Order: sequence, then C-alpha cells, then structure tokens
Amino acid sequence: METSLNSVYDSVIIHFSGELWLKKLWTRKYYEKRLARNIKQTLKFYQISYSELVRRHGRFYLKTDSAVEAADKLARVFGISSVSPAVETSSKLDDVIKKSLFVAGIALEVGNSFAVRCKRVGDQEYSSSDIRNLLGQKVLDEFGEKLGLRVDLGNPDIVLGVEVRDNQAFVYSQTFEAVGGMPLGVQPRLVGLFSGGIDSAVGLWMVMKRGGPVVPVYFDNSPFTDETVTDRALKVAEVLFSWAIGFPRKVYVVQHGENLKQIMQTNRKYSCLLCKRMMYRVAERLAEQLHAEGIVTGEAIGEQASQTLTNLRVLSAAVKEYPVHRPLLGFDKQETEAIGRKIGTYELSSTKAASCGAVPYQPSTKAKLEEILKAEEKLDIQAMVERSLESIKIVEL
Repeated sequence: METSLNSVYDSVIIHFSGELWLKKLWTRKYYEKRLARNIKQTLKFYQISYSELVRRHGRFYLKTDSAVEAADKLARVFGISSVSPAVETSSKLDDVIKKSLFVAGIALEVGNSFAVRCKRVGDQEYSSSDIRNLLGQKVLDEFGEKLGLRVDLGNPDIVLGVEVRDNQAFVYSQTFEAVGGMPLGVQPRLVGLFSGGIDSAVGLWMVMKRGGPVVPVYFDNSPFTDETVTDRALKVAEVLFSWAIGFPRKVYVVQHGENLKQIMQTNRKYSCLLCKRMMYRVAERLAEQLHAEGIVTGEAIGEQASQTLTNLRVLSAAVKEYPVHRPLLGFDKQETEAIGRKIGTYELSSTKAASCGAVPYQPSTKAKLEEILKAEEKLDIQAMVERSLESIKIVEL
C-alpha cells in the first residue's frame, strides 16, 4: 500500500502550529516567513525537489513528487503541527469524490474501520457535511462488502481527509504529527552549556522548540575525563542539529582541564560549584561575543548536588550581565528521559563514558555564596576565563 500511495501523492498539506494564530498580524507574517525559509532549507538539505510552496490561511501547500519523504522530514521542523501527504484535484464535487475513491481503494485494507473528514474554504455548491455523507456512502458501496469495512467516527483505522480551498481540493489518508512550537529563528540565539548528557541535550532542544537557536558550548575536562565523553557529546550534538536544518552546526569546545586542576588544589569540597561557575563566566563572555541573549542549561531542581535551589542561586551569581534559562527546572528525570527518547538523543546520551574525576566525595548541597567567594579569592578568575576563551576550538558537524 505504501509504495502505491507514494506514487499517487503529489502534495503535502503543512499545518501551522496553533500558537502562530495567537500572534498579531505583523508578527504572524514574520513567523510564517521564517517558517517558509526553514521548510525550504530542510527540503534543500535532504535534496527533496518541489515545484512550489504556497501559503494559504493556516497552511502551506507543497507541490512535490516525494510527498511522503517530504512529510517525514518536515514533521521535525519547529512551527509545524502536522503534515499530510495528499493528492490534488479540482474542487468540483465529482472530481473530489472520484479522487477520494481512488485514494480509498489504495489505502483501505480488509477489516478496516474508517471515517471521512472534510475542511472547506470558499464558495462551493456543497457543504463539508455533503462531502462526508456522500463520500462515506460511496466508500461503503464500492468497498464495504468486499473488504468488510465499518464506519468508526471515534477511533478509525483510516481517516479519509478532504481539504477544499476555493477551486482546489486535496485528498489524503495519512497525517503525521509534527513537533509544533515556534519557527526556529524567531527568537535570538542563546549559548547553551552542553555536556552531551540527557539533561543538557533536552534543555537545549526545549529552547529551540520555542524559536531560539542555540550555540552548544562543551567543556573538555581532560585529564579528569577522556575522549569517550567528548565523542559522545559531539554525536549528541549532531542529533540536535538535525532539528535545526539551515542553522550553523558548530560546537564550541573549551579546554577546561587546567581550570579544574587549579580548582582541585584550592577547594575539593566545592569543586563542582567552582567548576560550574567558571563555565558560566566563559559562557557569558561567549554570549557577548556572539551577540546572544542569554545562557541555557539542562539543570533541574535537585537533579544533582550542585542543583539544589541554594546551589543554583550560588551558580547564577557568577553571571553578571546575562540571564540563565533553565527550561527543565521543574522536570523529574522520567519526564526528561521521555523527551530525550522522542527527539533521538536519549540512546546516545545514555552510552557509557568516563565519569569526571574531579567530583568531590561529599559535595555540598547548601553552599553559602560567601564561602564560595572566599574560595575563589585563591584563584585568578580573570586569567582562567581568558585562557578558556583562547583555548576554544570550533567543531563543525
């Protein structure tokens, strides 16, 4: 069935995310323009040819001979709620019924339940209800006895869909749920603290879903870790970039081992907090250089010793000019893992890699900022930040 339908479909109905309709007209037009750009970049990246992309009220209609493949790829574009490979015909009632029966004959199988859905815009001589009733009866007359079909309006196996737009109509039998959210690029970029672990990957993705491109910044803690950690992080970054087609695929790798050595010599009890505050400082400088609007992390309340509310306050105090965004703040681990599985990062993030050898045996969960500042007096913070910035290597994936 799938091969036959692939050869039949010549269009894709692209449904905008519902949130786009909450915006004022000029904002919505900007979002739609950005979404069109992201759609075109995705099709170009995957070498999917098309003849036109037409915007209508709440929709894009894509003309392509690779409709199923296009729909599969576009379901990962932020700002799209669903996609349906379809076949185009005229809005004449006879043409709509004829084409719909043709699609039904390919899509329906023995024992299927089915329903007919219709959406209509324009001035036609029939209503949506007319289409549903007439097409439903025609399907039963032609295929009902032969295939043992039954009507199920609540939970059908197959939905025969018809969209009528003025003098055009589109018929489909498949709808793929898409990612939703806001078109990537409608918000300014952010710098993301990125380890390649489950939480950081999901945290960055969550911000991307809201329209903000993210520059991942990975801190290489060698010799306290090894290359397995870096390799894992870069592989996870590749998956994240697959959700951001058309945007830079760069990971900023910071050499952080020398900083950790000095921190370990200064105060082992607070090593994680001192390490993370240093990361925040470097990320803030990068945000300034890259004209970003803030820093995003995968931190959640209580996920680690350094992520108690008390310690998060201590960490945030290291940043002076930029906000720190924590989209996973109220998530539990199961919720984060579920999103990681959905977006394709979980398996890679869960692969074994060396643990950081600088983690204290009994980390502080309620550090006092005064004690942290006192410990940092023994460190040349400015020199450490400058060394980190000079060490950065940009890895393009």
